Amino acid sequence: MLTGLMFFAGLALLIAGAEALVRGSSRLALSWGISPLVVGLTIVAFGTSSPEVAVSVGAVMEGNPDIALGNVVGSNIFNVLFILGISALITPLVINAQIIRQEVPIMIGVSLLLLVLVLDSHLSRWDAGLLLTMLIAYTLFLIVQSRRQTAATEQEYSDEVVPRSQWDRHWAVQVLLVVSGLALLVLGSQWLVQAAITFAQWLGISDVVIALTIVAAGTSMPEVATSIMAAVKGERDISVGNVVGSNTFNILGCLGLSGLVAGSGLSVAPSILNFDIWVMLAVAVACLPVFLTAREIARWEGGVFLAYYLAYTAYLILAAQQHDALPAYSYVMLSFVIPLTIVTLLACMLRPAK
Repeated sequence: MLTGLMFFAGLALLIAGAEALVRGSSRLALSWGISPLVVGLTIVAFGTSSPEVAVSVGAVMEGNPDIALGNVVGSNIFNVLFILGISALITPLVINAQIIRQEVPIMIGVSLLLLVLVLDSHLSRWDAGLLLTMLIAYTLFLIVQSRRQTAATEQEYSDEVVPRSQWDRHWAVQVLLVVSGLALLVLGSQWLVQAAITFAQWLGISDVVIALTIVAAGTSMPEVATSIMAAVKGERDISVGNVVGSNTFNILGCLGLSGLVAGSGLSVAPSILNFDIWVMLAVAVACLPVFLTAREIARWEGGVFLAYYLAYTAYLILAAQQHDALPAYSYVMLSFVIPLTIVTLLACMLRPAK
């Protein structure tokens, strides 16, 4: 019970810390004359991924690199299949052309790059440095690109980014929010990681499985809240942009920082290298045909995403317990469910537009 309280308290601190960090840093950036569009593309997008950073770096510092990598891979799978699935069930999600042409290919590219870098079962500090350098280049690219956006797009992001409250208008309050947000993230990550390790030991399963499921879902709560609220309010495509941007940042930022903090880099668990990272790449690639069908995620496609996340989680649980049903379950998924889904998506792509 105490471990459960520590886990949920850590999760609450992560969410509160992310909210304080985003609010304070957004206000500060706007006070310095940075446009709302740039704030939305960078600070807010990265701020919602701050729990993943805190947990991954904290896990490395406590000597649990499996949690760091499992958290990132699991979060990316969770973001696409669960968050977009739930959001699309609420309302079909419109996909902006820029996301299809640019952001999704970038997400696929960095996912593929991560796979190549860890094929030797190790993410070295040089590899981590490369990821972090690419994050800086990507951020600068977004800033330069944002200057060419229309006034309408700028106003749309301004409505989303600029808080409507008045109590945090003073710079001292904004600095306090940033500092307190970072402190809450650090403390929350420590509690969450410690509780996750205790859960894994108590259940007799690996840190990797806990990181891929419970920790990944927990650290993605800011993305869940942001995307679902955007879907409920009918915002243009903030749900999709938030997920795609967070996935790119998780790989470049979380693993970049975690790998640099680790003295000898990050070792990659065989289960992640042989299965989970391939699932992450497949999920990223699957976004293209889904997004290209009428440039929206329909409700039935959201249902497919959600069903696949439940199926993936069920596979992890069966594999962790070495359950007798695992071979039959794997056979049905590989022989029938996945091929049927691929055929359906291809048929939708090839269907003439109305």
